[in-house]
Amino acid sequence: MDFETRRKKQQALMVRMVERKVRSRAQQLYENRGQSEGQELQDWFQAESEVLQNSILAPLYRRAKSEAPGNSQETPETAEVAG
Repeated sequence: MDFETRRKKQQALMVRMVERKVRSRAQQLYENRGQSEGQELQDWFQAESEVLQNSILAPLYRRAKSEAPGNSQETPETAEVAG
């Protein structure tokens, strides 16, 4: 495997790690609110902000999201639930 392919795979793995943390934190926020519906985006963006605030991976995550095909941001509605 060449260097560029390895680098891209490592970056993708790191982005997925951050997304899992965001997903987990958003779930915690939802549960702390008593599991009331209708604030999924608020929970997602708050969780993303909290996770990225303390992460050295924040620049990589933001760049990867902005360079994604179609520049589609993953939201709770489109996120695949990771178990």
